[in-house]
Amino acid sequence: MFPDFNKWSLPLLILVLQGLIFVALLFNRYFKKRNLSDILLGLILLLTCYNQICYTIGFMGWYDTFRNTKINYFLINIAVAIAPLIYLYIKSLTTSKFKFKKKYWWHFSLAILYVAYRLSIYTYDALQPGFKDTQNGILKIELDEAYVQAIMGYIETPFMLIYLAFTFQLFYNYRKKIIQYFSNTYKLELNWILTFLVLFGFLFVYGTIQDIIGSRFIDLGYQQRWWLNLTMAIVTLYVGVKGYFTDTTKLNKLDFAFSPKTIGIPEDANIFDEEKSISEEDITTVRDLMETDKAYLNPELNLSDLAKMANMSRGQLSEIVNTAFNKNFNDFVNGYRVEAFKDMLKENKHQQLSLLGIAQECGFNSKATFNRVFKKLTDLSPTEFLKNN
Repeated sequence: MFPDFNKWSLPLLILVLQGLIFVALLFNRYFKKRNLSDILLGLILLLTCYNQICYTIGFMGWYDTFRNTKINYFLINIAVAIAPLIYLYIKSLTTSKFKFKKKYWWHFSLAILYVAYRLSIYTYDALQPGFKDTQNGILKIELDEAYVQAIMGYIETPFMLIYLAFTFQLFYNYRKKIIQYFSNTYKLELNWILTFLVLFGFLFVYGTIQDIIGSRFIDLGYQQRWWLNLTMAIVTLYVGVKGYFTDTTKLNKLDFAFSPKTIGIPEDANIFDEEKSISEEDITTVRDLMETDKAYLNPELNLSDLAKMANMSRGQLSEIVNTAFNKNFNDFVNGYRVEAFKDMLKENKHQQLSLLGIAQECGFNSKATFNRVFKKLTDLSPTEFLKNN
């Protein structure tokens, strides 16, 4: 009898409904603020929830109650759409002033063709006599289940692997880029995105192994496949929560490229400035800004800010930092902050302020960044350093 709320269907139903709530929230925010990342994430969650709904109603007794249901025509494997959506979502978060270009539609060509194919065989079968009395028509059985599903099984795995590889590469390139531009990167590191990608990769491997076992060794029933669906529903909810409540719009307002020698040039700068050789005067200017003017005390200091203070292009400043000081911008600025922190300990400031309070006085804006940077530059935690000195 449908609906049957049981230990298999109820957890999936609760998680799917919560996922759909975040779909609605993301779509609503997109129409208000027009952030493309919201619509892309909303589509990812929507497709995932759609896939989960098909399994959820199965556990609720839909297929037993409605023997002639035509839902099999619409049980479409969403992997060919989810993979490019995730890639473009990560791209929208990690690319300044991201816009959806017409060429991006090619990422969905396989998904569009597959949906069109399923709709066409449904239309053909629906026109055949006796279709209402059966679950699957002639093309669904003799074409789709006999040949196309097997072919798609061979296509989907390399398709997913390729997109996963490109998405991880895109994310790690972004991580390398932000240290060339920002002095405090904690809020921009998007650690939850890395967790999401790892979980998505795990689900892909899990699903692939499950399909191999189910097709070649033993027949896996719905209850054996339930665990994958439950895990996917939990991951969907996690992504919805993090994606909705994490502010990822800061990059959209910036104009920067990250190649050290070609980092974006201010509009009022002479393009030939990029070809200038590094002079001792330029190095001294940058050093004075840090040592005398203490520019590092600004927790939001980035390459563009310092370039304006030095009256240089961003590319020119980046080249000085990378070549003359042999550091990326992040290490360059945070090195001064760590030294300032040490100086304040020598002045016994820790008797008046907490270690985090001192770190904030020196330009750090998060405990996580401070601890990591300090450990990296001194091989000691701040507490260990205080004890040893």
